[in-house]
Amino acid sequence: MSEPAITGWDCHAHLFGPYDRFPLAADRSYTPPEASDVQYQALLRDLGLSHGVLVHPSAYGENYAVVFHALATHANLRGVIVARPQTELELSGLRARGVRALRYSHRSGAGGNFAGSASADDLREMAPRIAEAGLHAELWTDCKVLPDIAPMLRALPFPVVIDHMGGFEVDAGVDDPGFRVLLDLLAAGKIWVKTSVYRSLLRTPDFEAGRPFHRAMLQANPDQLVWGSDWPHIRIDPLPDTGGLLQTFKRWTDDEALVRKILVENPSRLYG
Repeated sequence: MSEPAITGWDCHAHLFGPYDRFPLAADRSYTPPEASDVQYQALLRDLGLSHGVLVHPSAYGENYAVVFHALATHANLRGVIVARPQTELELSGLRARGVRALRYSHRSGAGGNFAGSASADDLREMAPRIAEAGLHAELWTDCKVLPDIAPMLRALPFPVVIDHMGGFEVDAGVDDPGFRVLLDLLAAGKIWVKTSVYRSLLRTPDFEAGRPFHRAMLQANPDQLVWGSDWPHIRIDPLPDTGGLLQTFKRWTDDEALVRKILVENPSRLYG
């Protein structure tokens, strides 16, 4: 099964179902509509992209069947899964199955981490095993709590990819201390960041308010940025236009070479 030529990567998407074949975990925080691998491949074609990264949703707990099936079926996909120290999973064989990272959460707010998530403490405990398996870590966090774990992130012996542009607070501005920590980690090459911006802009009527944050990341370190659609946009109403999100990324970047770097070159290095 050969891979297509690379025209670009969507580095953050989720699959759900079909539920008669891939049922969700009984202990979960949400129940989304089905979003199949067939639908996702159609989305990639519509976006003009060739490759995608599937992020294992916490609603599946430690059942990886939907991600492993998609990775085995489609050569153009890579995977990120959730695993905790007690998970009965051999990490050493994951790269051969298309998995590139383990995902953890360290979030502020009343909701905290979803059921089925792995924590920053889990990341700290599993770090030697992650390094030995040749994987990296992915972290869903936000700028309110990122400073708490920044020393740990600086010390880890493998890359850490931050989801959703670090969950910045748009009203706090680019000089917010938590966002500055994110930029410092990025500039030092300690983290990668997924430039998936819209979740930080849900409460603002002006989507353009996100542009200064995007620009700050480009200035900090464009070599460790990737783009993610966040399809199928879980727990968001109304749903954003995924193609419009990609076009916004291109317009805000406003440099053909940088767009290619972030859509093609960087993710090929990280996930290829």
